Amino acid sequence: MDSPASLKWKRDLLEMEQIKEGVKRVFLETFGCQMNDNDSERILGFLKNISYIRTSEPSDADLIILNTCSVRDKAEQKVYSALGRFRELKEERPGLIVGVAGCVAQQEGQKLLKRAPYLDLVFGPHNIHKLPDLIGEISEKRARLVAVEQSASINENEYGLVSASGEKAYVSIMRGCDNFCSYCIVPYTRGREVSRESADILDEVTRLVESGVQEVTLLGQNVNSYGAGADVSFPELLRLVAGVDGIKRVRFVTSHPKDISEELIYLFGEELKLARHMHLPVQSGSDRVLKEMGRGYTASEYATKVQLIKRLYPDMAITTDIIVGFPGETEAEFEETMALLMALRFENVFSFMYSPRPLTRAASFVGQLPLDVRSERLQRLQDAQREISLARNLELVGRRVEVLVEGTSKSDGSRFSGRTSCNRIVNFPYDGINGPGAFVEVVVTEAYPNSLRGEVPQQGK
Repeated sequence: MDSPASLKWKRDLLEMEQIKEGVKRVFLETFGCQMNDNDSERILGFLKNISYIRTSEPSDADLIILNTCSVRDKAEQKVYSALGRFRELKEERPGLIVGVAGCVAQQEGQKLLKRAPYLDLVFGPHNIHKLPDLIGEISEKRARLVAVEQSASINENEYGLVSASGEKAYVSIMRGCDNFCSYCIVPYTRGREVSRESADILDEVTRLVESGVQEVTLLGQNVNSYGAGADVSFPELLRLVAGVDGIKRVRFVTSHPKDISEELIYLFGEELKLARHMHLPVQSGSDRVLKEMGRGYTASEYATKVQLIKRLYPDMAITTDIIVGFPGETEAEFEETMALLMALRFENVFSFMYSPRPLTRAASFVGQLPLDVRSERLQRLQDAQREISLARNLELVGRRVEVLVEGTSKSDGSRFSGRTSCNRIVNFPYDGINGPGAFVEVVVTEAYPNSLRGEVPQQGK
């Protein structure tokens, strides 16, 4: 069987040959979460089937697609700003097709075509598999199209073509969400929960392995509720995926604290391919705020689950999401969140200011906080977490960690970069290593808030 590095070389060579043959090019920019990253891989897969290859330069593209996120207002505004950059390109080359995909597309629909007259295509997450037909119709009829219909069931044609671009990949195991948290737009843009059959998921993972993938991340808005309409539970699915020959690591996001089971927690002690990392969004440390958010647990219930995980697996990294400035949040309630942060000492926190989203209940709540209050609280929380992240990373200095090489370091081209099982980024010198796809033992020598530095030990040391 070819090595991952050999497979990548063959793919690169094939793409070079395709460029010589005049294959069309797509520029694809992705905003938002891992779900959008996976959607982008699916977009590339369907486009590859109609002779498109990816380019990093919009000026070289025959097709431009922005895959968008509307979970937070800032991400949505980035999309409108990015769209404006392509107006001139469209004026210079009227045959250029410009499209918007993802959650903003689903949310705004026809309004996007009115707001951007140079836009040709708007399509939501349920309609990615229709992309070849949509592009064909635009090319033939110079039509401007919107495809935002939602389906209550999964058609496996939606997931049939994934373009794996490296040693790791995302695999959607379900779509939608039934929780309807008061601040969240996801149930409206991605629909209600529906699970894929395990056989289809395993088939996709097997095909990814054949293309050189060694690590998969299983995706769902709430993976703990996977199984409705499917043939296995989520822990059972994890066992099956870990059993696929060639898979070295299995990750998953996102777990909902109210639904995470003891069976899943104890599975980490049995299945060695499960990465030692869990993302468990808490959102707030205030019970009143959690109730207003509709989260379904208290801060102490959340803390009890985290403490159980840490007691069972001291090497487990736990990350979380926190929203500050939720409507009506008092200074005392924000301090409850800070207290939880200090007590549980997460490896990393994805933190955001609350922003009202269309259709959500919280958008109409009284007590919407001023921007300066939300901004100041976010800064305090991020400052505290930066110190915690640094302290947690310093604990690893001197230890040996296994790193999956992903490529060169963004900050230093003379070093490789990869991730540990507990999802920490490690940068280290080449030292004759095969490159992306290789698993390497590294001794951690330095720690920073967001990354580690290390050296590959000499043989016998």
